Amino acid sequence: MSAPLLTLLQAAAAALADSTAPTTSIGEPNRVAMVFFFIFISITLGITYWAARRTRTTEDFYAAGRSISAGQNGFALAGDYMSAASFLGIAGLVSTTGFDGLIYSTGWLVGWPVVLFLIAEPLRNLGKYTFADVVAARLRQTPVRIAAAIGTLATVIFYLIAQMVGAGGLIKLMFGLTYETAIIVVGAAMIAYVLFGGMIATTWVQIVKAILLLGGATILAFMVLAKFHYSPTALFSAAASRYGDAVLAPGKLVANPADAVSLGMALMFGTAGLPHILMRFYTVPDAQSARKSVFYATGLIGFFYLMTFILGFGAMVLVTPETIVAVDKGGNMAAPLLAEALGGTPFLGFIAAVAFATILAVVAGLTLSGAAALSHDLWVSVARKGEATPIEQLRVARIATVALGIIAVFLGIIFKGQNVAFMVSLAFAIAASANFPALLLSIFWRGCTTRGVVTSMLVGTISTLVLIYLSPTIQIDILKHETAHFPLKNPALITIPLSFAVGIVVSLLSSDPEARAKFAAVERRIHLGAKA
Repeated sequence: MSAPLLTLLQAAAAALADSTAPTTSIGEPNRVAMVFFFIFISITLGITYWAARRTRTTEDFYAAGRSISAGQNGFALAGDYMSAASFLGIAGLVSTTGFDGLIYSTGWLVGWPVVLFLIAEPLRNLGKYTFADVVAARLRQTPVRIAAAIGTLATVIFYLIAQMVGAGGLIKLMFGLTYETAIIVVGAAMIAYVLFGGMIATTWVQIVKAILLLGGATILAFMVLAKFHYSPTALFSAAASRYGDAVLAPGKLVANPADAVSLGMALMFGTAGLPHILMRFYTVPDAQSARKSVFYATGLIGFFYLMTFILGFGAMVLVTPETIVAVDKGGNMAAPLLAEALGGTPFLGFIAAVAFATILAVVAGLTLSGAAALSHDLWVSVARKGEATPIEQLRVARIATVALGIIAVFLGIIFKGQNVAFMVSLAFAIAASANFPALLLSIFWRGCTTRGVVTSMLVGTISTLVLIYLSPTIQIDILKHETAHFPLKNPALITIPLSFAVGIVVSLLSSDPEARAKFAAVERRIHLGAKA
């Protein structure tokens, strides 16, 4: 692009940004949003009714009868992964901090090769319903499943907090309700989907949501680029001319290099430890379908994250960070505000409804994985020693679903105002520290013992939770203290190596002949499947 043309585009973009009025109808009842909201609710309730008639067995409830194709599961994986943190949180972070928001996009995306090459095939070949099935394949069941359930529930609860915070803001936006009432509405809808439809309903809700979200984000991104003659360079230049070159350079959001590395580790390795993502590999018929579904999901997610970067800078220039923070101090309403600036109240309603669909689908998947940990791992495998009837298993799973829904509502109210992308990064830190090391050690290391894995999971979970509590996130942002006891906002840099080290050292110091003897059979099944 020639220098005069670039200068002209910058001037035009700056003039456009200056003329953009920082007014918004957010907080007022939005009829278009209500229409789209009820359309989506009607479609998903229809899916739930259809799924409820097909959900007769435990395998139907947890794994959709293993009848989901690779393409369908790819969209469902993408739907599970493209959460409120992706759509609302990343756009908000980019719009208020600039280039540094990209660390979330790239960090979440680069985790998928780890899943593709290390996790997908072994998980499908070894597991049944939860990731604990894989970890416990050659180890003692009771201690492993208890430790795995603790890590899973910690991850799920932190992830749920972020989704509920985003949901509260959106329902408040669409209906003009109070934040607390909005959280309760979302919690009730989430419980209904999982309670009656199980994994079949959750999968198809995810597919519908993924299509809506990809379509909505693409339309919004093209509308942004249309204001800058379809030139991303002109968009970035407009941001730099208005807010300084610092918005195009790292350091505004994550100034400490150790914080940047820690956050990157959490996002990359946490993907391979997320319970609701790992559960998806049990819904396909074989390992080949599991690998294909990851391949499809990676392409869809990569395209979507490119869109969020355009949306973030578009909101920075066309809406302004001041307006975004004034509406929601966590910046989570950047994308809806951008939609309103470009398409008026009707387009705001559409994008808000799409974002709500995003949240509802993700919380359903999270709740299902948490319910599986409570019912399958703790009740059936530990309390009942595998002797529970299918009817009993379903009943316990549904009770667990209601309990998790109530907890999610309560915590969503407590964490009001936090940026959802940042909150999810803490869930990734727990998954990366509690689940990922134990998964790798148990699958690929012959010398791994039950004590080593259990210690690794417990130390990973507890150390991450303790350091999160001591971090600036809780001490300064939530508790309003002047200083924090732990300097890093995300503890993954400490807790992931610690979890690996503890697991290796304890395994070397303990003896587990049974686990060593079963390694060959597990290794054969990883490569050849259940028929081996």
